[in-house]
Amino acid sequence: MVLLVFVAGFYLVLTHKEVAKPGGRRSFSGTVTTIAATATKGDIGVYLPAIGTVTPVYTAAITSQVNGVVTAVHFVEGQTVKVGDPLLDIDARPYEATLLQAQGLLERDQGVLAQARMDFERYLTAWSRNAIQKQLLDDQEKIVMQDEGTVKNDQGTVEYDKIQVGWCHITAPIAGRVGLRLVDPGNVVQSSTTTTNPLVVITQVEPITVVFTLAEDQLEPVLARLHKHVKLPVDAYDRTFENNLASGELLALDNQIDTTTGTVKVRAIFNNENEALFPNQFVNTLLLQDTLHDATLIPSSAIQQNGQTSFVYVLEDNVAHIHEVKPGVTNNGLTQVEGINPGDVVANSSFEKLQDNSPVVIADASGAGKGSHSGGKEGGKKSGDKKSGAKNSGGNGGSSAP
Repeated sequence: MVLLVFVAGFYLVLTHKEVAKPGGRRSFSGTVTTIAATATKGDIGVYLPAIGTVTPVYTAAITSQVNGVVTAVHFVEGQTVKVGDPLLDIDARPYEATLLQAQGLLERDQGVLAQARMDFERYLTAWSRNAIQKQLLDDQEKIVMQDEGTVKNDQGTVEYDKIQVGWCHITAPIAGRVGLRLVDPGNVVQSSTTTTNPLVVITQVEPITVVFTLAEDQLEPVLARLHKHVKLPVDAYDRTFENNLASGELLALDNQIDTTTGTVKVRAIFNNENEALFPNQFVNTLLLQDTLHDATLIPSSAIQQNGQTSFVYVLEDNVAHIHEVKPGVTNNGLTQVEGINPGDVVANSSFEKLQDNSPVVIADASGAGKGSHSGGKEGGKKSGDKKSGAKNSGGNGGSSAP
């Protein structure tokens, strides 16, 4: 009995060794059903991702240039205004009275100047007849010049008072969206040279820009494209990187690199006709640095990883074969790879069962098996995949090569 138990245990150990594989994965002697994807040849963009802040092209924080009482507010909160639209009125009566005084003083001095010029013409005629001395003529000429200076001074006072009256009627200096109302009729405002207490803030939203940063290592290829006068597209996404809010183009680069972060600021401009971008909003940006043409593309989900090695299962004659690949750029669920050719059919599911030389049956979209891999479906694209500008050093899977 002891001998019989020993023989039975030895047999079980031998059987287990035949079934187990060196990679630690169990061998499946049956046929594996998998979804297939076909490697294609196409173009793929090289994107540089970054986090940006929506920044208006122009922002006007409007303050009062005169002291007075607010008599009227002409805008509605959140209203879109054009250049010259009325915003606020300040009581202009004190400044209109001052202007009237200046205009009266100007008219008086203009009369004095006219009289001095008339006397000068009389003295000039009398001197030509030797009726007066030359000194009287010269004195009168200087009096005319003095009166002309007085009139100019009066004219400057009048112009200044007109400006003061004009400042009592505040209009929009730029086109854009008005913020919340910060003053009400009856409030007393003071003239200010700072924007710490503005009366109203206007931000331009069409067009609008997004400011983000690029690492200094990414600067060289971008500059190379800009020197060729190539317009680099930029896409703005929301926080989840799911919704494309707007598409624009690179506008300008800062003139120096920030030594503390090793980055340079970049500005992109967007039409923002649907006003999807809001000032000071945080967005994810993708700068299209370059486009790779005639690249071999497969779904990112078909790439598996074994340590530092990336591989795919190529399906040939209903058999899966491991092929090592070198992943490159990943974009919108597709990855550019080297190591296989366009037209090769790769597995895109059932990786926990697949091994090298495993017999396979290719399933269609409904899950029914097919006996041939020819014309395999390009399934396996992940729904909701978003763009990524980083180069993919490996696949999305986690299985190991046997």
